[in-house]
Amino acid sequence: MAASVGSLVSYSADSDSENESASNASPERVDPDAVAHLKPLRSCTSTSLALLNSAPEVAVKEDVLTGLHLDPSLKEVNYNPTFETMFAPEFGPANPFRTQQMAAPRNMLSGYAEPAHVNDFMFEQQRRTFSTFGYALDPSVDTNLSSSSYIGAVEEAEKNKGLTVFESGAKKTEKRKKVKGGDAADLDGFLGPWAKYQDEKDGAKPSEDEKKELDEILAKRLKRGRNEEDAPAEEKTILHVKDMYDYQGRSYLHIPQDVGVNLRSSEMPDKCYLPKKQLHVWTGHTKGVSAIRLFPGSGHLLLSCSMDCKIKLWEVYNERRCLRTFIGHSKAVRDVCFNNVGTKFLSAAYDRYIKLWDSETGQCISRFTNRKVPYCVKFNPDEDKQNLFVAGMSDKKIVQWDVRSGEVVQEYDRHLGAVNTITFVDENRRFVSTSDDKSLRVWEWDIPVDFKYIAEPSMHSMPAVTLSPNGKWLACQSMDNQILIFGAQNRFRLNKKKVFKGHMVAGYACQVDFSPDMSYVVSGDADGKLNIWDWKTTKLYHRIKAHDKVCISALWHPHETSKVITCGWDGQIKLWD
Repeated sequence: MAASVGSLVSYSADSDSENESASNASPERVDPDAVAHLKPLRSCTSTSLALLNSAPEVAVKEDVLTGLHLDPSLKEVNYNPTFETMFAPEFGPANPFRTQQMAAPRNMLSGYAEPAHVNDFMFEQQRRTFSTFGYALDPSVDTNLSSSSYIGAVEEAEKNKGLTVFESGAKKTEKRKKVKGGDAADLDGFLGPWAKYQDEKDGAKPSEDEKKELDEILAKRLKRGRNEEDAPAEEKTILHVKDMYDYQGRSYLHIPQDVGVNLRSSEMPDKCYLPKKQLHVWTGHTKGVSAIRLFPGSGHLLLSCSMDCKIKLWEVYNERRCLRTFIGHSKAVRDVCFNNVGTKFLSAAYDRYIKLWDSETGQCISRFTNRKVPYCVKFNPDEDKQNLFVAGMSDKKIVQWDVRSGEVVQEYDRHLGAVNTITFVDENRRFVSTSDDKSLRVWEWDIPVDFKYIAEPSMHSMPAVTLSPNGKWLACQSMDNQILIFGAQNRFRLNKKKVFKGHMVAGYACQVDFSPDMSYVVSGDADGKLNIWDWKTTKLYHRIKAHDKVCISALWHPHETSKVITCGWDGQIKLWD
């Protein structure tokens, strides 16, 4: 340690001698602080270190002008600013590109709206005047009404002298004066309130304009009447077989006995089965078939009516030929109906005529019309009333005619819509009718007041009704795609347990039928399918694609176990087995 201190001292001595020589050489004075680091350390017990701040001088954050900027044009502030914030100077320099329009004061998006008060009545008056006449007072001008104080059609305003809609109305004319009634004591000469007006003329003759109008109305009526009174179409018939009579002189109305089934029997088949395949197709109609009817009792002949205005008679057995065509309607035929023995039948068509035909000769026996469209037609099934028939008409009436006199003998007028079906029940003492008014009515024969009326809010129109073979039930095709069953003997109640669903018939009058043993219910549908249900369980057993268009009717042959005849709007009639 002593050696090191000695060396430092010697070093300092050397340096001092050098400095001295330097000082002797240079007379300039040296700052003692500049050479302080060259002097030896003082021998003392403690040393202190000086603090150095090497960071540059920076203004503190609080001194910088910060805070939220408020737009001086704002009229409303959504928070509570301080006084300094409210009156702080604007940030930044003025925008040099700001146009005069942008700099203009505005209190709404499109500009500046001055507050003004207009009386409600004045405003409405000027608005209506402007919409009526096209001019209104200029709201920016308060006084001195002149041409410049109007906006819009100024010329019109000058012409009308600025009248508003409330002022320009026509002045009320003076009330017409009546001739004085005289003295009330004068019984013969007193006119009272029945006196005529002073300027009243007694001319009963129509003026020229009124005469023209009357002539036009009469011409229209005559024209309409002529359309209704069109002459009935000429009737003719075509026989399609060579010999109308066989070797014994029997016509085609004779019931055949060589077809494997006793068609003369009154007994029904014991057990029926589902039809599976197509046996035959009868073609001959050029348009859709409206209805088919089997020959009463035997069912060996089939009568069909079509939209091609023709009626045809077909064989059901043997060669299954078309036997005869009946032509006599000028519009589509809607319905046909045999009498009890099948020697005559009725046809109802849209040409407003009902015609009675001879089934054997094809001759038209008589025609009936009340200038309304018949929708359905039925003979009275009683043997002693075969001269009477009823027809459901488009004018809501059921009309009863007598064939012998050709006159209407009764009218049943209670329905509220066109009558669609008529079905005889209760040993033909009563009949049931359905209509477009969504109701079912039951009538006593020859009494024009219905004794039973069935109409529920949930009921739909029922355009096809069939009586069951045992006479106990009515199957009604309902427009809500269901077949409803009503009791047909006394109370005509709906059987809620028997509802047949699963087919689509809305909008079409698809005819329903029963199998002879009452085990099945059959119906066509809008898709051209033949639907077969089980009567006991109401289960849909079978569906057959029968026609390309609507299958409008399905008939189960009364003497066969599984033969069903269908017809459709494709113009074909088919036999299934």
